[in-house]
Amino acid sequence: MNPTLSTIDEYISNLQQASQILTSNQISVSNTAAEKINKCRAYLDNKMAASDDLYYGINTGFGYLQNVKIDDHQLEILQDNLIKSHACGMGDEVPSSIVKLMLALKIKSLCYGHSGVQMVTVARLVEMFNNNILPVIYTQGSLGASGDLAPLSHLCLPLIGEGEVYFNGKKTKSAEVLNHFGWDIIHLQSKEGLALINGTQFMSAYGMHCIMKAERLLKWANIIAAISFEGFDGVIYPFNPHIHEVRAHAGQVSVAATMRELLNGSEIASQKKSQVQDPYSFRCIPQVHGATLDTFNHVSSVFLREINSVTDNPNIFPDDDLIVSGGNFHGQPLALSLDFLAIAMSEIANISERRTYQLISGLRGLPPFLVKDAGLNSGFMIPQYTAAGIVSENKQLSTPSSVDSIPSSINQEDHVSMGANGAVKCKRVIDNVEKVLAIELLTAVQAIDFRRPLKTSEQLEKIIVSFRKEIPFNETDRILHDDMMKSVAFLQNYSFN
Repeated sequence: MNPTLSTIDEYISNLQQASQILTSNQISVSNTAAEKINKCRAYLDNKMAASDDLYYGINTGFGYLQNVKIDDHQLEILQDNLIKSHACGMGDEVPSSIVKLMLALKIKSLCYGHSGVQMVTVARLVEMFNNNILPVIYTQGSLGASGDLAPLSHLCLPLIGEGEVYFNGKKTKSAEVLNHFGWDIIHLQSKEGLALINGTQFMSAYGMHCIMKAERLLKWANIIAAISFEGFDGVIYPFNPHIHEVRAHAGQVSVAATMRELLNGSEIASQKKSQVQDPYSFRCIPQVHGATLDTFNHVSSVFLREINSVTDNPNIFPDDDLIVSGGNFHGQPLALSLDFLAIAMSEIANISERRTYQLISGLRGLPPFLVKDAGLNSGFMIPQYTAAGIVSENKQLSTPSSVDSIPSSINQEDHVSMGANGAVKCKRVIDNVEKVLAIELLTAVQAIDFRRPLKTSEQLEKIIVSFRKEIPFNETDRILHDDMMKSVAFLQNYSFN
């Protein structure tokens, strides 16, 4: 094993480790994991040779066809047919960054040695990851219960020379890429097809993508809220630690402390105020942002547990001489968590838009719509419209997917999680949150400029100066779409180091 590579089978205990390993350019499988994979495969081969018993998906059909015995000489055909017949995805293509996460998570799950795959199969998946060969996968097709069958089938089609992949920036037939590298197709053995397409890696990859992006956006949400707070000339007392000690939700306490830190040393915050209280969107930042932070931490723990798990079926336990069929492919824990995260993050956008609205309302000595010569200029009137429209879309997207189910496979699979639908729309929600925060930041920095020559804290001034290098003060009306998109890019690219 090359020690410079990230070992994909290592236990991931926190988000930083997950980000480092799952987004690595190169991964490897440790010798220990390879031994487990080979041991499990040898056990399964010996078991099949010594017994005529039926084992689901190993020498039988699938789903409702579980009682159909498959002859030994047809087992490779069975596994190939499984992958080809289940590659029924439709809709938009899954973003390449998420496809790469799916590859990493599928490899990781197989490394525990309870799936019965060949080492050569895992090695090919690793080669695909390391050479950035990314299968074309579609967002629609998984019910989130029998594993993410359709998307994982598309993920694994290249193993048998089928389907399409992106390689060197171009979409091409998988067979052409195999020829380019001089690779033979993988001859799948008993159980392998089922091991490859059973699992929660579509939901898990989307979830981890959403979690890693949400983590950054939650940091931004507090910073942007602090800039808005300063632009609105808010009263700092609601961040007093005594208030939060007597309602000690961890997220609330944490956000209040963050707000105090962000505002420390601010001339604006320390000046005498004419008002006693601020609107809830400013006064209740710790309570609202904090509740989302608590939700984020819960959801993160669910997904970290999931990506360190075996989620195909059946599971093989060589040391216990046991092959047992169960339901680890069912996505219910993820489905509920994805819905919860979408709801919680949509609230970050919801309260953000309310702060934007307050800033453009001509209150606290600020001009209407934060522009000189309002009337001749519309200023920041319409960015708030855009934010409101996006927030409304998020409210619609936050309707839970997990409360729905629909039977399939002639009612053998009679309850499903719909977690795949929840995963796709959770990403849409979080992408929308980024846009709404970008609009608030654009608005908040404009408001700050009307407070000059007073300064906010050193920490916030550093960010404002960097922002103003990208987007100048809005003196008169211009095309604000361009500013809004630059603000989104600023959120994505700014380095906190």
